[in-house]
Amino acid sequence: MELSLRRDLKIPFIAGNSVSQTLSANQIQNLLILSAAIVAFFLKLIIAYNTFGTNDVAAFYMFAHSLNEHGLEWTYRNGVIFFSNFPIFNHPPLTAYYLQLIERLSQLESLRSIGVTFPFLLRLPGIVSDFVVVIVLMRASQANPQLRIPRWGLVLFALSPVSLMVSGFHGNTDSIVVMFLVLAATMCLHDRPILCGVFLALSCQIKVISMLVVPIIFFYWLAHKSAMRFAIPFVLVCATTWAKPLIKFPSLFFKNVFSYNSYWGSWGITYWLRLTRWPPFQSIGPFHQSGVAIAVGLLLKIIIVAAVLAIAWRRRRLSGLSLVHSIAYAWIIFFVFAPGVCPQYMVWLSPFILILSPTFYGWLTTASTIFLFVFYNSIAGGLPWFIAISRINLKAVWVPWSLLTWATLLIGMISFWKNSAAADFVLRLLGLEISRSKET
Repeated sequence: MELSLRRDLKIPFIAGNSVSQTLSANQIQNLLILSAAIVAFFLKLIIAYNTFGTNDVAAFYMFAHSLNEHGLEWTYRNGVIFFSNFPIFNHPPLTAYYLQLIERLSQLESLRSIGVTFPFLLRLPGIVSDFVVVIVLMRASQANPQLRIPRWGLVLFALSPVSLMVSGFHGNTDSIVVMFLVLAATMCLHDRPILCGVFLALSCQIKVISMLVVPIIFFYWLAHKSAMRFAIPFVLVCATTWAKPLIKFPSLFFKNVFSYNSYWGSWGITYWLRLTRWPPFQSIGPFHQSGVAIAVGLLLKIIIVAAVLAIAWRRRRLSGLSLVHSIAYAWIIFFVFAPGVCPQYMVWLSPFILILSPTFYGWLTTASTIFLFVFYNSIAGGLPWFIAISRINLKAVWVPWSLLTWATLLIGMISFWKNSAAADFVLRLLGLEISRSKET
């Protein structure tokens, strides 16, 4: 065996009659990352195959049945009644079309005979998405040394308990949103505005929360003289997938999809306000909020939007890597000030935080893992998990643990603010670090 202290580590492999090959150190590290991603992929498949998931799965199944029976407009207008607190279908049409598809597929005897059910098919795209994101980040890290994602960070990301619980067990579309958003961001690193527009539009078709980062990416391409090459495919994809509701029932579409209220009182600032015991702050959930609670929620949303617009405009001339950092800053601000956050949202910011600061990503993953385990374990009634139903009376058990993740993000935001090199006072308040280098 030949060992080399040079950059390439030579390791002989014997195939047939002593045909040897060599693997570089980078290839060995990539093989480790890929192996971790494959292990996580199959673990999630096993979990999805052998469990039902959360009440989101049941809600999606009822939505799918309604969509196939009555159509998109009827479902937007009437929704379904599920535990009396989740009657509204608030997803874009592309998600609706996928739900219709898998509801029909789940009725096929050929699939049912091998145990392929609606809950499994609902979670399958998210599981695949997680694997794709690992590969994209690994390749991006190789192609752009400035990313500097350490191998341990990529391995941790591939095996993340957060994505294991969310993609493997929960049952929603959040991981798909992240995949398309990561693809859009990496297209900025490779100067491909057309593909960036397509991928960002696809992310918005799964959940409109991706619209939050549209100004960041648009102003970036505007400053780099490619705004139209980005905007045209973005608008075309959105217009194509949203054509039916925009033409036939636009007000209903915007009311359900764009005006949906978050879950007040179970996250961050609104949870602290609820602890004051003041009656206007005692509601939990997206419905039946007091006027004061609505006003506070609106103020928090204004802060988020204003902060993101400031990020988008002030950092528009920076490099593609800085744009990824801008998206990470936007997510941090969103999660610190959001009136409400659902537990599965923890996957939204993970890849961007990993690129921004692997060390901070490690701390955030630790905090989020503890929070999510308590959440799923409490609503599933303990291990082993099969079906988990989130109920109002269980919020007292798991909601306090959400403060662990929220506090980690708050500390992170303050830390980035202290390390900021920005001269602008407003940007300092937002905790941004402004790089003075421009795209070369």
